[in-house]
Amino acid sequence: MSSIDVEYAIKKDVRNNPIVREADTRQREDFARTAGAWALIVGMALFAAWQHFEILRNGYQIEKLQHERAQEELLNRRLRLTIETLTSPERIERIAMTELHMVVPPPGSTLVIERMTPAKVDKAIVARAGAMSEIVR
Repeated sequence: MSSIDVEYAIKKDVRNNPIVREADTRQREDFARTAGAWALIVGMALFAAWQHFEILRNGYQIEKLQHERAQEELLNRRLRLTIETLTSPERIERIAMTELHMVVPPPGSTLVIERMTPAKVDKAIVARAGAMSEIVR
């Protein structure tokens, strides 16, 4: 071996542990400013997207409610038709004659009674219990 090879083999190791790297305040401020700007941009984008999707969701909900309202109106029409059908005088007369075996009264046997109501009710008449039968007669 030559003398040069020996020189390289004997070199001391240099330890870098005692070297302390100082924090660069300007670099830290730039990083904080950049991170803040990105956070603001992301926040604005999320807020815009939230508004957009909320409008879409409300639109779908309006369409759903309009569809439900149309269905309820259709059901209401069907129920009203059913009520009109069930309460028709012809149906009631047919049921009375066929199932209940009722008969139509002759024209001379009916008596129409009209109830006369006084224009002003006297408080003394209302207070007397026996007077009610007299008022009705």
